[in-house]
Amino acid sequence: MNRLCKIAIISKTVVPDVAIIDPITTTTMDSYLTACTGMDALVHAVEAYVSSANSPLTDLHALEAVRLLSDNLLKAIAAPDDIELRDLVMRGSMSAGLAFSNTSLGAVHAMAHSLGGLLDLPHGECNSILLEHVMAYNFTKEPERFGSIGRAMGLELKGLTAIEERQAVLGGIAEMKVAAGISCSLGERGVKTADVPQLAANAIADPCMVTNPRKPVQRDIEVIYEEAL
Repeated sequence: MNRLCKIAIISKTVVPDVAIIDPITTTTMDSYLTACTGMDALVHAVEAYVSSANSPLTDLHALEAVRLLSDNLLKAIAAPDDIELRDLVMRGSMSAGLAFSNTSLGAVHAMAHSLGGLLDLPHGECNSILLEHVMAYNFTKEPERFGSIGRAMGLELKGLTAIEERQAVLGGIAEMKVAAGISCSLGERGVKTADVPQLAANAIADPCMVTNPRKPVQRDIEVIYEEAL
């Protein structure tokens, strides 16, 4: 077995009977960890909403998560001792979890798993760096769903052309990531062009890739990594 491969364990037997959602437990997190984990939760929601396994029930949870996280994550980073804000972010994370635990995820997570396994990079940071690039790749497959995500983020999309709406949604995601303090590229985190083929090979075999709305070949994934370098 390749020891530099992050493997997802997917089983109903590891689903807890009870989850205690307590924002006080997050108060010792520094601002960057708050940003990375909060953005990771946003990726959970986005990927669940556009997953090929979505349903009306998971859609409710996914869009509520997008709304809660977009409204409150940056405020929580700026006011780390505000328990009410942390509670709202944690509820957003929980809603995203309720969605993706029933839909699985997509290429962002498959690619982040590969980065974490091969290069030991932080998971939430990898997801944040990759999100806008994977969304750009997937957008033509689910433009209406990505538009709904943009509206849940509070973006004004009324009257825009399809191209303008795409730019607005991708721009909104990029702006939120940078505002949260995640402005690095994969290249700045030590990823090299020579790493890309192996990263893509691991990602394309990841279980999360199965429910990505657009079915990529390895070269598609290589190009996305290259764009994020």
